[in-house]
Amino acid sequence: MADQENCLRLTRAASKKRAADSAGLTEEKVVNKKRVVLGELSNSSNVVVSEIKTRGKENQKKQSLKVNTEEIEDGKPVGIDAKSDDPPHMCGHNVSGIYEYLRQMEVDPKRRPLPDYIEKVQKDVSTNMRGILVDWLVEVAEEYKLVSDTLYVTISYIDRYLSLNALNRQRLQLLGVSSMLIASKYEEINPLNVEDFCHITDNTYRQDEVVEMESDILKALEFELGNPTVKTFLRRFTRVAQEDCEASSLQLEFLGCYLAELSLLDYGCIKFLPSVLAASVIFLASFIIQPKRHPWSSAMQEYSGYKASDLKECVLTLHDLYLSRRGGALQAVREKYKQPKFKCVATMPASPKISDSYFEDVQGVDVSYVDPMKV
Repeated sequence: MADQENCLRLTRAASKKRAADSAGLTEEKVVNKKRVVLGELSNSSNVVVSEIKTRGKENQKKQSLKVNTEEIEDGKPVGIDAKSDDPPHMCGHNVSGIYEYLRQMEVDPKRRPLPDYIEKVQKDVSTNMRGILVDWLVEVAEEYKLVSDTLYVTISYIDRYLSLNALNRQRLQLLGVSSMLIASKYEEINPLNVEDFCHITDNTYRQDEVVEMESDILKALEFELGNPTVKTFLRRFTRVAQEDCEASSLQLEFLGCYLAELSLLDYGCIKFLPSVLAASVIFLASFIIQPKRHPWSSAMQEYSGYKASDLKECVLTLHDLYLSRRGGALQAVREKYKQPKFKCVATMPASPKISDSYFEDVQGVDVSYVDPMKV
């Protein structure tokens, strides 16, 4: 274990003083890209997330999201996907078609990692090392204010690459930063550059090594970079779930993001499709917020395409992650979502058991979508 952590240079030696200093970082300081030792990144707040949604705006948003079952287009309810007051660039009337395409894309074998690649492909990389790497990349994304999609896409590239290529443990961190470099170019308006990622590792790797690994990743993935991730589906499912949630819409949104990022840490979650993970996140978030209410609604069943029974295994896995029964030693995501800017959702209490009755299917809804995992 110690040898693995040394190979990844994950020393976790951040001091309280540095954490306090980090909390005061300004935009100008981030532009100058501070040199950071790998294990010393802090989860302190570097980004001030302004909660500009006032109570009035939240109520207005909830009102605009009401599902109108009488609004029909091509024989299907338009519901949340198209509203008369939505701006044209939201492409509301095309959303259903877009998500059908994404559901087809997520099952494409070229875009899916092997669920057991560590057992079948890797000789020198363990599940624990993968978890430590992902945990550190969460800190890197926070430190450099990367959008959440960059993190999700980065982990997707890592898992897909490791499904195809055996890797020496000394190069695992190099794979991580090179994957994040590609994801940054794909998702960010102002992406980090090669020099930034060399500094992130305290110059453990040279620029030419990062560039060479970047090239290897692109070739291995055959330049297929636009994967749908958990975050892709979570945006839509959150919008539906907010209809039935009595708590703050921000609380539901942040709790969903927290659970989704916890899933990135766990090697066992790779076997689940992104849409299954996103639906399970909403199921569990709804249960945590309102434990005495059935966490799955007919609207969620309709829009996600999954019955409650389809989600049981994934929900229970996420529940174990939330309660630290799995991955409890990995703290970056947990510390991140303990911050007030995320409503401290990581500190919310949760029942240690989910009733089996909650996994009984919601009656009265005919879900026409066929689960691709069962085809």
